[in-house]
Amino acid sequence: MKHKSSSEEIKNPTRLDKWLWAARFYKTRAIAKSMVETGKVKYNQQKSKPSRSVEIGAFITVQQGVEIKQIEVLALSETRRSATEAQQLYQETQESIKKRTEQALQRKLQYNNNPSPETKPDKKQRRQLIQVKQQKV
Repeated sequence: MKHKSSSEEIKNPTRLDKWLWAARFYKTRAIAKSMVETGKVKYNQQKSKPSRSVEIGAFITVQQGVEIKQIEVLALSETRRSATEAQQLYQETQESIKKRTEQALQRKLQYNNNPSPETKPDKKQRRQLIQVKQQKV
Protein backbone atom coordinates (compact mmCIF):
# COMPACT_ATOMS: atom_id res chain seq x y z
CA MET A 1 0.00 0.00 0.00
CA LYS A 2 1.35 3.41 -0.93
CA HIS A 3 1.61 6.04 1.75
CA LYS A 4 1.48 9.69 0.86
CA SER A 5 4.62 11.72 1.23
CA SER A 6 4.56 14.92 3.27
CA SER A 7 4.55 17.09 0.12
CA GLU A 8 1.43 15.32 -1.18
CA GLU A 9 -0.36 15.72 2.16
CA ILE A 10 -0.07 19.50 1.98
CA LYS A 11 -1.34 19.65 -1.61
CA ASN A 12 -4.15 17.16 -1.23
CA PRO A 13 -5.30 16.63 2.40
CA THR A 14 -7.60 13.71 3.18
CA ARG A 15 -11.08 14.60 4.43
CA LEU A 16 -12.29 12.95 7.64
CA ASP A 17 -15.42 11.44 6.04
CA LYS A 18 -13.37 10.08 3.12
CA TRP A 19 -10.76 8.56 5.46
CA LEU A 20 -13.46 6.87 7.60
CA TRP A 21 -14.98 5.41 4.44
CA ALA A 22 -11.57 4.27 3.13
CA ALA A 23 -10.75 2.71 6.53
CA ARG A 24 -14.04 0.76 6.26
CA PHE A 25 -15.72 2.13 9.37
CA TYR A 26 -18.78 3.04 7.28
CA LYS A 27 -20.19 1.52 4.10
CA THR A 28 -20.69 4.80 2.24
CA ARG A 29 -19.25 8.31 2.37
CA ALA A 30 -22.73 9.69 2.95
CA ILE A 31 -23.08 7.59 6.12
CA ALA A 32 -19.59 8.64 7.26
CA LYS A 33 -20.49 12.28 6.66
CA SER A 34 -23.74 12.03 8.64
CA MET A 35 -21.97 10.29 11.54
CA VAL A 36 -19.40 13.07 11.75
CA GLU A 37 -22.12 15.75 11.55
CA THR A 38 -24.20 14.14 14.31
CA GLY A 39 -21.22 13.90 16.67
CA LYS A 40 -20.77 10.10 16.57
CA VAL A 41 -17.18 10.69 15.39
CA LYS A 42 -14.77 12.90 17.30
CA TYR A 43 -11.37 14.06 16.06
CA ASN A 44 -8.88 14.53 18.92
CA GLN A 45 -11.78 14.47 21.45
CA GLN A 46 -13.56 17.34 19.67
CA LYS A 47 -16.61 17.44 17.45
CA SER A 48 -15.55 18.29 13.91
CA LYS A 49 -16.79 18.73 10.37
CA PRO A 50 -16.66 16.06 7.63
CA SER A 51 -14.23 18.25 5.65
CA ARG A 52 -11.66 18.23 8.50
CA SER A 53 -8.18 17.25 7.29
CA VAL A 54 -6.92 14.02 8.83
CA GLU A 55 -3.34 13.94 10.09
CA ILE A 56 -1.13 10.97 10.96
CA GLY A 57 -0.98 10.47 14.72
CA ALA A 58 -4.44 11.95 15.36
CA PHE A 59 -6.88 10.16 17.66
CA ILE A 60 -10.40 9.51 16.37
CA THR A 61 -13.30 8.25 18.50
CA VAL A 62 -15.84 6.28 16.44
CA GLN A 63 -19.23 5.22 17.80
CA GLN A 64 -20.77 2.25 15.99
CA GLY A 65 -24.01 1.17 17.61
CA VAL A 66 -23.24 0.54 21.29
CA GLU A 67 -19.50 0.15 20.69
CA ILE A 68 -17.10 3.07 20.98
CA LYS A 69 -13.65 2.68 19.43
CA GLN A 70 -10.69 4.96 20.02
CA ILE A 71 -8.21 4.72 17.19
CA GLU A 72 -4.93 6.31 16.16
CA VAL A 73 -4.37 7.25 12.52
CA LEU A 74 -1.28 5.49 11.12
CA ALA A 75 -1.65 6.25 7.41
CA LEU A 76 -3.81 8.24 5.00
CA SER A 77 -5.86 6.98 2.09
CA GLU A 78 -8.65 8.34 -0.07
CA THR A 79 -9.44 5.08 -1.83
CA ARG A 80 -11.39 2.16 -0.41
CA ARG A 81 -9.36 -1.03 -0.67
CA SER A 82 -9.52 -4.49 0.90
CA ALA A 83 -10.22 -4.89 4.62
CA THR A 84 -6.64 -6.02 5.32
CA GLU A 85 -5.26 -2.87 3.68
CA ALA A 86 -7.82 -0.71 5.50
CA GLN A 87 -6.67 -2.11 8.86
CA GLN A 88 -3.17 -0.78 8.11
CA LEU A 89 -4.53 2.79 8.21
CA TYR A 90 -5.26 2.78 11.95
CA GLN A 91 -4.62 1.07 15.27
CA GLU A 92 -7.13 0.78 18.10
CA THR A 93 -5.81 1.80 21.52
CA GLN A 94 -5.38 -0.86 24.21
CA GLU A 95 -7.71 1.04 26.57
CA SER A 96 -10.43 1.01 23.90
CA ILE A 97 -10.08 -2.73 23.30
CA LYS A 98 -10.24 -3.41 27.05
CA LYS A 99 -13.36 -1.23 27.50
CA ARG A 100 -15.14 -2.82 24.54
CA THR A 101 -14.49 -6.38 25.77
CA GLU A 102 -15.67 -5.48 29.29
CA GLN A 103 -18.84 -3.87 27.93
CA ALA A 104 -19.52 -6.86 25.67
CA LEU A 105 -19.17 -9.19 28.64
CA GLN A 106 -21.49 -6.98 30.70
CA ARG A 107 -24.13 -6.99 27.92
CA LYS A 108 -23.87 -10.77 27.67
CA LEU A 109 -24.31 -11.20 31.43
CA GLN A 110 -27.23 -8.77 31.45
CA TYR A 111 -28.91 -10.70 28.62
CA ASN A 112 -28.48 -13.97 30.51
CA ASN A 113 -30.00 -12.46 33.67
CA ASN A 114 -33.04 -11.11 31.77
CA PRO A 115 -34.07 -13.89 29.41
CA SER A 116 -36.72 -13.11 26.81
CA PRO A 117 -39.92 -15.17 26.68
CA GLU A 118 -40.01 -18.10 24.30
CA THR A 119 -43.23 -16.95 22.59
CA LYS A 120 -45.18 -13.74 22.15
CA PRO A 121 -47.95 -13.17 24.69
CA ASP A 122 -51.42 -14.09 23.49
CA LYS A 123 -54.41 -11.73 23.68
CA LYS A 124 -55.29 -12.60 27.28
CA GLN A 125 -51.67 -12.25 28.46
CA ARG A 126 -51.34 -8.90 26.68
CA ARG A 127 -54.42 -7.59 28.47
CA GLN A 128 -52.98 -8.76 31.80
CA LEU A 129 -49.65 -7.02 31.05
CA ILE A 130 -51.43 -3.78 30.16
CA GLN A 131 -53.47 -4.00 33.34
CA VAL A 132 -50.33 -4.50 35.47
CA LYS A 133 -48.53 -1.60 33.77
CA GLN A 134 -51.51 0.73 34.32
CA GLN A 135 -51.64 -0.18 38.02
CA LYS A 136 -47.99 0.89 38.52
CA VAL A 137 -48.69 4.39 37.23
